[in-house]
Amino acid sequence: MHTPLKGKLALVTGGSRNIGRETAIELAKAGADVVITYVSQKEAAEATVTELESLGARAAALKVNLTGSGEIDAFASAFSSVIESWGRSDFDILVNNAGTLRRALFHEVSEDDLDHIFQTNYKSVFFLTQRLGPKLADGGRIVNLGSGTARIAFGPLVAYGPLKAALQSLTLYLASFFGSRGITVNAVAPGGLDDDFNADLFEEMPEARDYLRGNTALGRIGMPGDVSGVIAFLCRPEAGFISGAVVNVDGGYHL
Repeated sequence: MHTPLKGKLALVTGGSRNIGRETAIELAKAGADVVITYVSQKEAAEATVTELESLGARAAALKVNLTGSGEIDAFASAFSSVIESWGRSDFDILVNNAGTLRRALFHEVSEDDLDHIFQTNYKSVFFLTQRLGPKLADGGRIVNLGSGTARIAFGPLVAYGPLKAALQSLTLYLASFFGSRGITVNAVAPGGLDDDFNADLFEEMPEARDYLRGNTALGRIGMPGDVSGVIAFLCRPEAGFISGAVVNVDGGYHL
């Protein structure tokens, strides 16, 4: 098995399901040891750890609520304890995948909706990266999860897409900040995916599937594995000169 990430250590937030889970698996297949986070789905997280270990990786799951910054310091301590038990004082890859979604048209969005999405999808990424940045090894990788809704307006995600756009902008600033240490910072921007993150949308709006297919050059809806492979590539040595990029992984949506 080709293992270009042998000896590397990765943290994938929200790694118990969907893109996060598939990314953790891709990184483990490439040789990395992986810590994932979860907030409520303990059984799914434990199942993911078991699968990672079956691939030969050291793996652990840590519970943390990444709505805002309140639990970040305690999490950082727990994360340090895990990697120190593996003989490491630093780590190599940070995938900021954890996020939340609330759907509402513009006139329906509440202040709580907007605050919740901001706290989870932007503020926690900002301060988790700030807190763990000193522990990231020189030459490391950071990948943020953006969204196709940052560039294409989709009415029910008016509270979601603009904050993903802010995160994609933050990616550029972080690439500039960390560049002197040889750390690359990129974002991937998926289109609509057929996963449980969007399950409620497809249940409430069955026509959304046909809309996505009809407006995507490749004529299909994406899957988490379509995105995780790109994230894993950005963590590999071959991607060492890519930084500050936002990679659209959407099958050619609204070209």
